[in-house]
Amino acid sequence: MIIKRKNHCKLQQLKKIVEAILFCLPLVFSNGVFSQAIQRPALLGDAHMALFVSDINKTRAFYGDFLGFQEPYYLKNSDSTLSMTFFKVNENQYIEISPTLKSGQDRLNHIAFETTNAELMRLYLASKGIQVPEKVNKVRIGNTSFNIKDPDGHTVEFTQYEASSWTRRENGKYLGNNPISTRIMHLGIIVGDAQQSFKFYDDILGLKEFWRGNPKNSEFVSWINLKLPESKDYIEFMLYSELPAPDKRGAQHHICLEVANIEKTFAQLNESPFRKNYTLPIEIKTGINRKRQINLYDPDGTRIELMESSTIDGIPTPSSTAPLPQKIKIN
Repeated sequence: MIIKRKNHCKLQQLKKIVEAILFCLPLVFSNGVFSQAIQRPALLGDAHMALFVSDINKTRAFYGDFLGFQEPYYLKNSDSTLSMTFFKVNENQYIEISPTLKSGQDRLNHIAFETTNAELMRLYLASKGIQVPEKVNKVRIGNTSFNIKDPDGHTVEFTQYEASSWTRRENGKYLGNNPISTRIMHLGIIVGDAQQSFKFYDDILGLKEFWRGNPKNSEFVSWINLKLPESKDYIEFMLYSELPAPDKRGAQHHICLEVANIEKTFAQLNESPFRKNYTLPIEIKTGINRKRQINLYDPDGTRIELMESSTIDGIPTPSSTAPLPQKIKIN
């Protein structure tokens, strides 16, 4: 029995090696030397945004009681205190929460994309000159992942969901009782140099711009939307001439949740027993992109945007032709 298990493990290892070799083809013969062109593995969607928070009880009330998301699992520190908890939006998307926010700290921990093969993504990024770790990691919940830094210093995680992971163990469960949304539409991050970010997110990762906009009182572009190559999910560049302080970026670093009907969402929020604890106004507004939305803020001020996927008349909104703001640098 032990011999069979060892043979099975060896076969699995051999399979991964062969898979990596095949994926790295084709080989290009140039100047008498073979150079390998590594193909990018698929990016299947926005996997999660991880946030730092100051009060886990208030945070659980907001994301759990108010928005209706459930926690399928959590992680503890060695002293049994909470390290991280996970709010499930759907089978492939989560909001990760770490109760370690310090005074003056940015609430954004990291963003994550789901990929079909984390190791091949690591090799691909390395071939493009991106600094990557020496190997991928099997995280505590059982998925395979690794982290890098984008041009603005944001931590970006690439995660591969494993069949044996806690994520897949909870398939079909913890989907909430009438949650406010069942899809993360986009993740918003502050970007100081759009051109450098395009080189990473577009040229290397394959995301493609489909819209940009600016407020009526701004002469510069403020938002740029880029769709993932194998998904409808996207990220939103939040461009600013003057960079907000780390603890003032809650409106910029945000999560956008898709809703089918903003009026029904408005009614659901106001009928929630938690509504009496949420002291900020709840208003339906139409954005510059002509999509109806509601902006909520969690107890630490991170914006949760609830937005319809279509414009008010179904006609795409033209992109702004305003120039980019001057280059800035995130500290």
